[in-house]
Amino acid sequence: MSALPLLSPPLTSALGWLGWSLLVGGLANRLPLAMLAKDSWLTRPRPWGERIQAYERGLGIRRWKPWLPDAGSFLPGGMAKAALARRDRACLEQLLIETRRAELVHLALWPFWLLTALWLPPQGVLINLVFATLFNLPCLWVQRYNRLRLRKILGEEQPAARHRQPLAGPSTGAPG
Repeated sequence: MSALPLLSPPLTSALGWLGWSLLVGGLANRLPLAMLAKDSWLTRPRPWGERIQAYERGLGIRRWKPWLPDAGSFLPGGMAKAALARRDRACLEQLLIETRRAELVHLALWPFWLLTALWLPPQGVLINLVFATLFNLPCLWVQRYNRLRLRKILGEEQPAARHRQPLAGPSTGAPG
């Protein structure tokens, strides 16, 4: 007889989330810094133009952001986001890298709910989907918001602005 049926669904889900989180966090901690130095297709600003104000006004992010846990310094080499209080360029650039790492972690954590379909009834899978979304979506928003703020502090051009520029049409030779 397997020990798995003896464990309750909430306990197996909690253990699964814990194990998955440790695995994903450990793997993300081993990502080369060069891979995180620039935005990838996953982390770059969206073509519709992400703006700090949209996060602040639309989501009220400044009100609830402090209540989220910060696991940035949980693993060796990680950095707590509270380090943003230091304004030296090297620290801010490191935080920019850490926002990318954290975003990748939360993107990789979310799909674990799909695996719960292997042992949970549909209602349990739905509960895990809701949990995964409620746990990871705010964290993703915070990472993207923090990256926009860091870019502004560092004086970097907003890459999203390039997506909004009209494409040059064929030249007719006539003055515009």
